[in-house]
Amino acid sequence: MSIWKGTITTELLNDLNKNTLGQFFEINFTEVGPDYLKATMPVTNKNKQPFGLLHGGASVALAETIGSVASWCVVNRDMFMGVGVEINANHIKQVTQGSVTAVCSPIKIGGKIHIWDIKIYDQAQELCCISRFTTMVVPKPK
Repeated sequence: MSIWKGTITTELLNDLNKNTLGQFFEINFTEVGPDYLKATMPVTNKNKQPFGLLHGGASVALAETIGSVASWCVVNRDMFMGVGVEINANHIKQVTQGSVTAVCSPIKIGGKIHIWDIKIYDQAQELCCISRFTTMVVPKPK
């Protein structure tokens, strides 16, 4: 059984990235599971820090992107959206090339607060970042 409201496709999710930071960092939604989303991001000069490593802020941007979209997928999208209110990240392993994949799954989906677990893996499927992201459900701007 799926936690998502309505039909959620990777095409729909990738359309959300147009003209956003997600597009700039080339974040690409690749999989919609019954209770998780996956997205990838290439490691390029656009998202590396000065010493050639994937910037921790870029990992957090990936986590916040996938978590915000996950919240959007579980609410009435005509009326509400999820906005970030808190995020943390533990950077476990450096990444210098290739791409990373984020897997987002719920810890708690409440009426007003959603908490997401986001794990980011390198191309060798080794865990490089763990993030917990909290969103608040708010009315969509008119």
